[in-house]
Amino acid sequence: MPVNLKGLAPKLINLMLDTVFVVDEESRIIFVSDACESLLGYRADELTGTLITDYMHPEDLEISLASIRRVMSGQSHTDFRNRYVRKDGEVVHILWSARWSEEDRVRIGVARDVTALRQAEEDLRFLAHHDSLTGLTNRSLFYDRLNTALNMARRHQSGLALLFLDCNDFKLINDVHGHAVGDRVLCSVARRLEGCVRATDTVARMGGDEFTVLLTDIQSAKDVSAKVEQIHAAVAEPLDPELGEITLSCSIGVACYPADGEDADTLLSHADSDMYRLKRFYSAARKIRASGA
Repeated sequence: MPVNLKGLAPKLINLMLDTVFVVDEESRIIFVSDACESLLGYRADELTGTLITDYMHPEDLEISLASIRRVMSGQSHTDFRNRYVRKDGEVVHILWSARWSEEDRVRIGVARDVTALRQAEEDLRFLAHHDSLTGLTNRSLFYDRLNTALNMARRHQSGLALLFLDCNDFKLINDVHGHAVGDRVLCSVARRLEGCVRATDTVARMGGDEFTVLLTDIQSAKDVSAKVEQIHAAVAEPLDPELGEITLSCSIGVACYPADGEDADTLLSHADSDMYRLKRFYSAARKIRASGA
């Protein structure tokens, strides 16, 4: 007995995990498969007869309308992404495959929920450019931002400052209190550094207990000195009591553009050298204090 494929078609469509939409020339939904309830939170009968554009995220409406025009001109879309707003108000990211049926004068689209995939992609991008412990910008992204800032400074003939910071006696903290406490101290330093800068500045962890701070659009050396003093004070504030009796300080090297260099490597080298000079001075002073001299 031959199978009636035409009669099976609606059943097959409603078995699909992806959602099938059929939309007329005026963007009115004339058919949607049962999977739409999982995708958008609406039953098929709630969507039928309404405008599909009503459910698009407002920020994606323009690009979505441009995609609709391309599909209706005969260009198939198999990798278009946009956002829709679910019935519960949540935002869902959708991957579309769509084509125009000239014979039926309708758009046929298949929608797949890629919200989890989008989040995974964002997480991977974040991990690629940020320090896994502190969440700060990592070395790679910091170099990119420094070069971008230098290009802007050259174009606008403005200044910038690069601070290279190292926590004093951090090895002792790890040795006495353990690496878990050391990691928490580093996270605390990271948050304090972020609290000292503007949204246009960048704080990065370069590795270990070394941090950099990029200060853009600097007006004077006095501004840099004031920022260094602010950071010294913030780092020296008492830590959470649960971390024990730990006193913290840091050595901060400074390099200013264009006085101390005009490229990223030169500025980083200058700030690094300045930081180690101050660190040697700190070590010498600590030894003198320890000897009681």
